[in-house]
Amino acid sequence: MQQEKKSLLIKYGICFGVASLITFLVFWIRGFFTNNAGVNIQILSDGFFVSGILLLAFAGMMFISGEGALIGIGFVLRSVAQIFIPMGRKNHEFYGQYRERVLAEKKEKKKNGDHCILVVGLTFLAISLVFTVIWYVNFYNITGQ
Repeated sequence: MQQEKKSLLIKYGICFGVASLITFLVFWIRGFFTNNAGVNIQILSDGFFVSGILLLAFAGMMFISGEGALIGIGFVLRSVAQIFIPMGRKNHEFYGQYRERVLAEKKEKKKNGDHCILVVGLTFLAISLVFTVIWYVNFYNITGQ
């Protein structure tokens, strides 16, 4: 039980570290601290938004892959690769056999309750939303002529 908690904390730490690195890179590219406060808040929002969306997209791809939606693409790529291997077509399996084998392997590896990428991505997206609201309330002005 203690080992599972430690492993889960390590996974969350890695996810948070990757998201923080992406956020920092966006800050650096956009020139944080070189502008006024309004632009800096926009840069904060952009940094957290980019990392949050990237993590959510990755979590979505992992979910889709885990459900077996990309098995056909894997089968095609594997079949094409076997063309270039001498005697590679000798051990050719049909799509039905390949699908059953891959789904059985995925079922063995499937872990329930491991959603660290999704949780960290949603957290960073929420932080981005907070900075967007702060910018909107304090710096968004429409002045009519």
